[in-house]
Formats: sequence, C-alpha cells, structure tokens
Amino acid sequence: MLVLAVLTVSYASSMRAYLQQRSHIGDLKTRIAEREQSINDLEREKRRWEDPAYVRAQARERFGYLMPGETGFEVIGADGQPLEPQATLKDPDEVIRTTPTAWWTDAWDSVELAGNPPPPAEEPPGLVDGTKAEGGSE
Repeated sequence: MLVLAVLTVSYASSMRAYLQQRSHIGDLKTRIAEREQSINDLEREKRRWEDPAYVRAQARERFGYLMPGETGFEVIGADGQPLEPQATLKDPDEVIRTTPTAWWTDAWDSVELAGNPPPPAEEPPGLVDGTKAEGGSE
C-alpha cells in the first residue's frame, strides 16, 4: 500500500509538471503568432511606403502638402480653429431637425427688440455707485 501511495504521488507531481509545461508552451506559441502577425503588418507597411503614390498621399494627408498648381483650403470651425481633416458629417437621420422660420418673422422680432430693449443685467464699466468715476470725461 505504501509503495502504491509513493508511486501515485510521484506520478501526480510528474503529471502536474507536464501540464504546466504544456500550458507554458501554448502561451509561448500564442505570443509567437502575435509577433509574426506584427512583423507581417510592419513588412506590409514598409512595402506601401515604397510606392510613390502612397508617399504623396501621406504627405497630403499628414502635412497638407499640395502639388504645383493646386490651391489649398482650410475649413475653420465656429471656434476659429481649423477642423480636423478626418472630420465627418453626421448621419442626416441623427441630426436634430428644426422647422425653418420665415425671414420676416426674424425681422419683426428684431424690430420689437429694438423698441423694447431688455433691462441691463449689470452696470456699465466705469460707474461707481451710479455716478461716473473720477477722471472720466462726460
């Protein structure tokens, strides 16, 4: 019985070492496959850079270079900064739709606003306690 127990323990430890090694080998094979894929991607990218048309396209996209005789344009957003070259338009179905108003409605609103201006929110600069600050001209 004792010999059988010793054989079982030694066989179990050998089996555990075998399974650990198989797991480690599987991990290494996965890493090797990932690295080979990365190498293939880099080689493909290197071949693309050997094509003069691709180099010109990258110079246009990345640096904004133009060919002789071309005119470049830069689109500026509402904040005054140039828009990203990769900016895309939104899907028309997702854009908030507003009902257009007639031009005379906006004109009449402007006339009413001019006749009845809103009260000022703050005092104009240069006034101290409702009077003009010293040194100011009238």
